[in-house]
Amino acid sequence: MPYLNIQTNLAVAPEARTLLLKRSSKLAAELLGKPEAYMMVALKPEVPMLFAGSADPVAYLELHSIGLSPDKTKILSKGLCELIENELSIPSARIYVKFHDAQRTMWGWKGDTFG
Repeated sequence: MPYLNIQTNLAVAPEARTLLLKRSSKLAAELLGKPEAYMMVALKPEVPMLFAGSADPVAYLELHSIGLSPDKTKILSKGLCELIENELSIPSARIYVKFHDAQRTMWGWKGDTFG
């Protein structure tokens, strides 16, 4: 049920994409305390983006999850920013992370919802 969307203005080589997706999936699931079997991750490279008026490397992440507690967002932000910084060399000062706590009845799967 968790979904992580990663957007960046950088080009990411095909080999690096798979590795980033796998590492992001594992890390997000661990930090959320959810089974990775439910984790979905998307990567959108080469998105035209500016931050602070600059086209320098930048990333925007959205993390959606059922039962996402505000108590976990600092740990999640730190872990996800470190991952992007390590994998894509984007400074954490140029990364935004948006968190969304999804209601069980508003998340569908297998033709049903989780609530």
